[in-house]
Amino acid sequence: MHRPMLQLALDTFDLPSALSPMQRAKDDIDVVEAGTILCYAEGMHAVRALRALYPDKILLADVRIAEAGSIIAKLAFDAGADWVTVVSGATAATMEVVLEEARKRERDVQLELIDGWTWEAARAWREMGIEQVIAHRSRDGEALGDLSWKPGDFDEMRRLADLGFKVTVAGGVEVADLPLFAGVPIHVFTVGRAIRSAADPAAAAKAFQEAITATYGATAAI
Repeated sequence: MHRPMLQLALDTFDLPSALSPMQRAKDDIDVVEAGTILCYAEGMHAVRALRALYPDKILLADVRIAEAGSIIAKLAFDAGADWVTVVSGATAATMEVVLEEARKRERDVQLELIDGWTWEAARAWREMGIEQVIAHRSRDGEALGDLSWKPGDFDEMRRLADLGFKVTVAGGVEVADLPLFAGVPIHVFTVGRAIRSAADPAAAAKAFQEAITATYGATAAI
């Protein structure tokens, strides 16, 4: 099983607030995320800035495309994004044009799984050519204030992996959660506040990398 990558979600209201924790944690971050809030607040300027500052990192623009897929994908890719996000509620036509823009540039697409998706749809997305999905902890549990991971969450991730997807995990991931994922094929762990708002973002990112290694071993990430 491959070693997952660590992604830092920069969901801040301005670029300086994003750059401060990123600069401190950069040595242990594999994927830099221009978060949805940051993209709304700063536009593609944020993506261009992160690309210029971190040319060797994978850069995700979390634009959560729902429509106007070709236009938004072009904006993000031309600003330097390696990956863009599309919501699972988007039409097949929207997903297809985003994939087309990604393939032109040898970039990739992450599909954000929002409420209401089905396994029939998941199989269709995989056949379409989508390779990455973003899974969350139980939405019902979160709504009720229960932030624990459930067996059903892990079952869903394993089933997605069995369909051929690379699974990114998001949703308040903490260092203490990592051992729970042993044996679950994960492509990327997305972490936001636990690193971004830490007193020492560098130490926090390092702790996540150590927990990933303890859970999955030191095999190179994919």
